[in-house]
This record gives sequence, C-alpha cells and structure tokens, in this order.
Amino acid sequence: MKVRIHRGAKQIGGTCVEIESEEDRIAIDFGLPLDGDANDMALVPDLALDSLRGIVISHPHIDHYGLLHYAPESVPVLMGAAGRRIIRAAAPFTGQILPTLDGYNLEHETPIRLGRFCITPYLVDHSAFDAYSLLIEADSKRLFYSGDFRGHGRKSKLFSHMVRNPPKGIDVLLMEGSSLSRLDDDAMFPTETEIENQLVEVFGSTQGLAMVHTSAQNIDRVVSLYCACKRANRIMVVDLYAAAVLEATGHGRIPQSSWQGVALYIPESQRRLIKRNSWFELLDRHQQYNRIFTEQLQQDPSKYVFMFRPLLMNDLDNAKCLDGASFVYSQWDGYLERGSYSLMQTWLHEHEIPMTHIHTSGHASPVDLKRFANALAPKTLVPIHSFSPEKYETLFSNVVYRNDGEWWDA
Repeated sequence: MKVRIHRGAKQIGGTCVEIESEEDRIAIDFGLPLDGDANDMALVPDLALDSLRGIVISHPHIDHYGLLHYAPESVPVLMGAAGRRIIRAAAPFTGQILPTLDGYNLEHETPIRLGRFCITPYLVDHSAFDAYSLLIEADSKRLFYSGDFRGHGRKSKLFSHMVRNPPKGIDVLLMEGSSLSRLDDDAMFPTETEIENQLVEVFGSTQGLAMVHTSAQNIDRVVSLYCACKRANRIMVVDLYAAAVLEATGHGRIPQSSWQGVALYIPESQRRLIKRNSWFELLDRHQQYNRIFTEQLQQDPSKYVFMFRPLLMNDLDNAKCLDGASFVYSQWDGYLERGSYSLMQTWLHEHEIPMTHIHTSGHASPVDLKRFANALAPKTLVPIHSFSPEKYETLFSNVVYRNDGEWWDA
C-alpha cells in the first residue's frame, strides 16, 4: 500500500490523501483550503480522478469535501448518510457548490470493500455531525486516518471507547493536530456541558433579547444552546436554514422546529430567497409548528434566544427590540481576526451590545491527542491537518514527517 498526502502535511484545511494498492486507488477527503475559492480549479489535487475506486469523506465540513464538485459523477462518494443530507440541505442557503454525493454510506464499525481496500469507519466526537475516523486495509497493511475528532463534546463516550478498545496492529496513523498551534501542551478545552452552563448564566443576566452567533451545522452546540434555553426558560429561535439542517440530521434527539421551546423566524432576506426559489413546501413543513413574527418579538424580547446570523441585523433593527440585549460569539476566533464579521462587529458597537466569547474547539486537545496516539500505538505516526507539525516529535512517539505530493510505502 502506497500513500501520498496531496494537501495537509503542514496545514489545516483542504485535506486530501491518496492511497494506492496495485491498480486500485482511493482518495480520503477532498477539501477546500480555508482561504480557497471553490471555483479555482488550480486547487484540485493532481490525481487521476476518473480512475479512482472512490472518494471517502470523513465528515461534512467544507475543508474536507469542498472540491468534490470537480470529481466525475462516475466516482462513488463514501460518507455518512446524515452528513450527505446535511450538505444537501445547507447548499441552497449557503451558495456552496453542491456535488453529486452519490455512493456508499459509512456506518460505525461496518467494513466496506472497495476493490483491494477494506474501509472501516469509526464514528467520532467532533463539531461536525456524522464524522468518522477511517481504518484502511490493503496488502496486509493497516492505515488509520483520524479525521477531525475530539474528546470533550457531547459524544465524548466515542473517544473514551476508542481509547479503551483501539484497533490493533496499526502500521501508520495519520493524525490531525489542529490544537497544537492553539493550546498549551497540558491545557484542555471546555466541554460542551461547560459551554451550556456559561450560556445559562448569560441568559439569566440578560434583561432583553439574547443572541448566540453559532453555526447551525455545529449540532453539539445547537443542543447545548437548546438545553441552556430550556434551563433559562427561554425559547430558542431558528431560521429556515437552521431548521433544514437540523431536520437533515434525521436524529430524534436533535432539536427540531416542531419541538416545544423552539420557534421559527424568517428574516426578510430569507423570505425573498424562499419566494425566488419556490421553497414553499420546505417553509410549510417547518412553519406549521411555532413560527413567530416581528410583533411577538416586540411584545417581549426577553422570551427569546436567537440563533444569530448576520442576515438578521436589519430585521432586528426594524423590530426595535435590542434594548437590554446580549450577544454571545460561539465560533472560531479566527473568523473575527480575519475580518469575516467586521460589519457585525460594527453593528454591535452601534447598538452598544458587548460581545461575550463562549466557545470550545471541535478538535482534540494535546492531552487527548496523546491519549489517542498512545492507545493506537502505531508503528509510525504521520502529522496531518496541523499548522504546527514540528510539535509532533515533542509529544508523540515514532513520528515520521511526510511532504505534500510525496509517495511513500505504508
């Protein structure tokens, strides 16, 4: 079995790994770089796409699947069924290019035969829903691709189970290290339970409307938000995009627009989008339960917590409901540092609404990375998905560095 990292040996985002066994080849992830343009064909990894047995997508984050629209429709895409649904549900709202996505569904610990390869997915704790690590077997070799994972989310039992019952005889571990450039070696990220508790405190001290800027695709965070709203006796308000993404999970324990304690609000810009694209069936499916309008919001803003997106700013201005409001930023700080939300920050400043940061990472802390690597005990550990690959040799054993574009034997 031969391996080549096309992108990811020294960076986060845009990950793609090619694996070859005689005449058979597969790709693991096909991501868009963090600062990349999905329309830029120059970013497509240099591999013979037409002859791939398949492309395996570890989870539905765009830095792992965002170039799939360049893959031929004849090449099957392997990923979780819920992840597939989430991508399809989100694309019409986000404007992301929607790939075909046809192929085999990944299921926890259920092997898939693809040519000479045996692929066994392991469901993991991550901020993306339906995320997997992957065991790839061929030519009597066993390569384990960690994908993105953590041990402090709402599915942390999956991490604990993996550490207690790891796959044996791993020849190569390709392990992410996103946190190595963000966190001290002995530090830990807050748990989702701690995030929930912090949100409860903010909601309890807020006299008016509460707003939480988080991704609707961060399902763990949505659950934390819903639980915090319930404890604070507030209603969680989502837009149609969030409602569609939550529905796409297909999971009975994930908050839905039909639940008590959840309300649907359609911003004006989204109303125009619905009309332009004739999404009336989608709207009817969600608004039948508890849709609220500006009038209800004006009557008592203190009843609600908005899952905030910048497209809400004009609507909230017009509603004149921001006296005593609070705002929680619950995403990666890098978006603020890059200026992605400068207009939002100006808007908050104009309304004299302070921003509180409450967030935790979707990636494992260095402490948990060490637990993971020690449990799997690979013959070689290859860094991937990290801006600090040089730190691996100070934390882990049997580290072997590889360069993007370099073929090597597993």
